[in-house]
Amino acid sequence: MATKEILVVDDEVGIRELLSEILFDEGYHVHLAENAIEARDFRNRQVPDLVLLDIWMPNTDGVSLLKEWVGQNLLTMPVIMMSGHGTIETALEATRIGAVDFLEKPIALKKLLDAVAKAIMQGATPNIRQKATSADLIDGESVATILEAAAQFSLPLDLPLREARDHFDSLYFNYHMHKENGNMTRVAKNVGLERTHLYRKLKQLDVKFAKKDLGDD
Repeated sequence: MATKEILVVDDEVGIRELLSEILFDEGYHVHLAENAIEARDFRNRQVPDLVLLDIWMPNTDGVSLLKEWVGQNLLTMPVIMMSGHGTIETALEATRIGAVDFLEKPIALKKLLDAVAKAIMQGATPNIRQKATSADLIDGESVATILEAAAQFSLPLDLPLREARDHFDSLYFNYHMHKENGNMTRVAKNVGLERTHLYRKLKQLDVKFAKKDLGDD
């Protein structure tokens, strides 16, 4: 099987180098771009198997570049967005445009590798991806959970920081539980937590889960 080609687009040299080393060790062929100009140039020359695209970059941000690729029918590869300042609105917007995933920095190693492997395995379907909406990309029940989170996003802003964080965490874990139909093994994998830590966190947040889920391996 041919080595998979990954383009990493990030204006921070330390992050580019770190991701490059990690992905290289996993057997991927990594290309680096420090801004949208270099990313455009690379995409015009070849189609990578995956793009890891930072959102906050000078001049042209990642979301604008993603829109540009859609408009030019160049979004023929899966794109995972990355950000250290992500919000629900940003994640929803990137997904609506055509991103396959959204990773918040600092990115846990396991979560990064799982997201990369999943995105490459699924690939991209251009005709669908370029016209996609969030409802096309995610099942109906999960969309409802995301919309609930978006509708309630303003509420945490009026709370003390700790309460706001707990409120968001509850919405986050409920979303993933709906998405995986309560399968806690897959939920733990998606959120990057060990099962024991996940259960402890859910109990702390008073998020309900069925006891049968304890044995859903």
